Amino acid sequence: MKTIVVTGKTIEDAVKSGLAQWGVPEQRVKVKVLEQPSKGLFGLIGAKEAKVELELIPDALEEAVKFLEDVFRTMDIQVNIDREQTDDGVQFNLNGKELGILIGRRGQTLDSLQYLVNIVANRYADSHVRIVLDAENFRKRRRQTLEELSNRLAMRVVRTGKEVVLEPMSPQERKVIHSKLQNHPEVKTFSKGEEPNRRVVIALR
Repeated sequence: MKTIVVTGKTIEDAVKSGLAQWGVPEQRVKVKVLEQPSKGLFGLIGAKEAKVELELIPDALEEAVKFLEDVFRTMDIQVNIDREQTDDGVQFNLNGKELGILIGRRGQTLDSLQYLVNIVANRYADSHVRIVLDAENFRKRRRQTLEELSNRLAMRVVRTGKEVVLEPMSPQERKVIHSKLQNHPEVKTFSKGEEPNRRVVIALR
């Protein structure tokens, strides 16, 4: 919990002083008045300034970034985080050298880190926050790979008449397959199994 004690001629002045020190808007702080201002004798002698304590209300996205920076520091890797607003929520684009260790096999490490960072962010959020983590455009490249795979496997199902069961995938990756083939005239898709071994099945309509 981050707090600061500030003074000013009025309570408003004291609060403004504290906000200026932190560089945050008023809605980011809780204000506790410690001492009311008083004019003193003859308006001069023994005059007291207002004293307030400001408590910084954590910001969900800032806390998420701090969490990631701690992880990267522990792993001893240099990573820059760029924030971008998307239709799905907020995307954190990770840039740096040797990011393969953060992506992992088929993005499993990146997915795990994304899961954790969303837990951290939503601990501080008033309403649900969704953060997508990406590194070296992995998400886009993986999406293209899955869409190409979907087309190839759909052609195989049409040719052989036999359904195809894919390897276990995350919910996001299964969604890519379902979306790509949802309007296919000859095949349909559905999921079966329990997490984390839930798989997409491609079958004839």
